Amino acid sequence: MGERRGISRRDGVRRTPVDARSLTSALRRSGPYAAIRDAVYRMYERRVEASLPTDITPRHVGVILDGNRRWARSMGLADVNTGHQRGADKISDLLQWCREAGVEHVTLWLLSTDNLNRPANELDPLLQIIENTVRQLAADGWHVKPVGALDLLPDKTARVLKDAGEATSGAPGLIVNVAVGYGGRREIADAVRSLLVEQASRGIGIEELAESLDVEHIAEHLYTRGQPDPDLVIRTSGEQRLSGFMLWQSAHSEFYFCEVHWPDFRKVDFLRAMRSYAARHRRYGS
Repeated sequence: MGERRGISRRDGVRRTPVDARSLTSALRRSGPYAAIRDAVYRMYERRVEASLPTDITPRHVGVILDGNRRWARSMGLADVNTGHQRGADKISDLLQWCREAGVEHVTLWLLSTDNLNRPANELDPLLQIIENTVRQLAADGWHVKPVGALDLLPDKTARVLKDAGEATSGAPGLIVNVAVGYGGRREIADAVRSLLVEQASRGIGIEELAESLDVEHIAEHLYTRGQPDPDLVIRTSGEQRLSGFMLWQSAHSEFYFCEVHWPDFRKVDFLRAMRSYAARHRRYGS
């Protein structure tokens, strides 16, 4: 017969069985393990970055920052706003990575029109985090451009977005679209409405407009008018759907779905997305 669990046949001393998962978790929290892990990540980052072709870079990257609440729950945190704040803190890293890669436009989906239906005790702190984030982006010198239905937002939030846009309108370099109160269907409806008002002001009737209407006319009235459509759309947290993000502009976009929750998104995850994009052959329907 084999030895009894927890007993050493050699010396008769009772020993506590080792829980492998608990041991692994403890090691991961320890300094030496963390240092080794970080060193390995840095080596892998450099390897992936070195393998990226310099002539295949997306001009415009759209990011669905998903998984803040799930991250907070997975960490055992009762207040999901901790997850929203951690996600907001990650944005500056992403923008720096994009700038280093040569990306010209980034669209960050911070709040959808559907999110506006959340209970006030969850929505109000989230709006405060967004306001602080936008102020910080402006203070850091990024060219901030609000995109979304600002008329649906509280006056204070809308004013923060408008002020940031006006204050940074002449900032050089990367343009950061902050999508707040954004919904793809709402954007298309707003674009059509704007087009109709514009044409009516010129004395053009509906029948005349119907005869000449083309996709370019609508594109000229989107929130992102004047910008290239996103070449790459990244969504974190494992969900594989657009959920209404840039429905018009993403017709020819490449998509990259990442399993990690947004607060845990690392540079290596960004580089993997860039590598995936560079490896694809964009056919544009041909």
